[in-house]
Amino acid sequence: MDQKLILTVSLLLVSATVIADYVRPPPRKTLSLPWGPKPASYPQQVHISLAGEKHMRVTWITDDKSSPSTVEYGTSPGTYSSVAQGESTSYSYLFYSSGKIHHTVIGPLDYNTVYFYRCGGQGREFQLKTPPAQFPVTFAVAGDLGQSGWTKTTLDHIDQCKYDVHLLPGDLAYADYIQHRWDSFGELVQPLASARPWMVTEGNHEQEYIPLLKDGFESYNARWKMPFQESESSSNLYYSFDVAGIHIIMLGSYTDYDEQSDQYSWLKADLSKVDRTKTPWLIVLFHVPWYNSNKAHRGEGDDMMAAMEPLLYAANVDLVLAGHVHAYERSKRINNGRFDPCGTVHITIGDGGNREGLAHSYMKPQPEWSVFREASFGHGELKIVNATHAFWSWHRNDDDEPVRSDQVWITSLVSSGCVAEKRNELRKILAAP
Repeated sequence: MDQKLILTVSLLLVSATVIADYVRPPPRKTLSLPWGPKPASYPQQVHISLAGEKHMRVTWITDDKSSPSTVEYGTSPGTYSSVAQGESTSYSYLFYSSGKIHHTVIGPLDYNTVYFYRCGGQGREFQLKTPPAQFPVTFAVAGDLGQSGWTKTTLDHIDQCKYDVHLLPGDLAYADYIQHRWDSFGELVQPLASARPWMVTEGNHEQEYIPLLKDGFESYNARWKMPFQESESSSNLYYSFDVAGIHIIMLGSYTDYDEQSDQYSWLKADLSKVDRTKTPWLIVLFHVPWYNSNKAHRGEGDDMMAAMEPLLYAANVDLVLAGHVHAYERSKRINNGRFDPCGTVHITIGDGGNREGLAHSYMKPQPEWSVFREASFGHGELKIVNATHAFWSWHRNDDDEPVRSDQVWITSLVSSGCVAEKRNELRKILAAP
């Protein structure tokens, strides 16, 4: 046998063996964060989010309750041509009192531009980059982050990705009633969240509900204000926004979602305003997956799916991103439990790095609708290339290296003719009382 052929066959066998013998590394401990104290007026836990067309919300916390909610910003380091005044809030939770939480909207901003900014006139200068106005645009996706060693690895891998917006389908800090964990999470994600907008929706670990004492989501709503008012929603738990030619809807798995609910009514109103000639892509995020072949959390999304899937199907949602299950799974285009070329691709990506570990057990045999599934920590990257094509990839955290383990080209439903085909169906649902 030719030596080159022998070498090639050997390499293929070695490669196959490496894949077959892959052993998932064990969970890592919760991070012990070494940050020292800062002056009370210095900004902490800085993060940014989209706040309507050409605007960005800057959020930070100070220990000094008299610090101003102002943001100075401009396109040159140290030179601030504009200043914006915002609002502030705070909250108490049992024996914990938060610092002053500032929310300041800046803009109008130019697209695809780097801005330098300073919060409250104190501390270091930060910089951010606004998303582009047109395709291509790239999203980093990771849910169920927490604050473990794997979280840090995931964030490091996302930092290597040239992305424009981070999408997080619930379960951020895993504070679980211990409020200082919200603070440590804010410091952990600040390097990334202060530079690119983080768009989040709530998960079960954000509830922190105490009967007769505390309403749910108090800490989450105070710290992670999203553009719900800008999208005419009455709740921070569900909202929508646009990036380039993509309309993105963030839904709440832990607030009412039946056909008589405020969330359902808002969703109908939001979908009625979507113009697929301007935003040909339609993407939805929520926490609890509807399609899940993992043994963890089975059936928990069934009620929400029964209420909302017909509406999302009629609206031709291209992609649903969910978390909650601590593993990765991607479906075919699916509707009502069956393959449908005009259905939605569902991706579960609740494997950001939480302290609870991975969900290892799957149903056997693998359902016909399930294309790829694996219980490993990692993150996703979604590049919307143009009005018709997007490239999705999932990157496993393998020995601290991001390994692309799943990838697929996705064709928009607009380009497939499905939108035109179901136009009357959507009108009928939207017109129903």
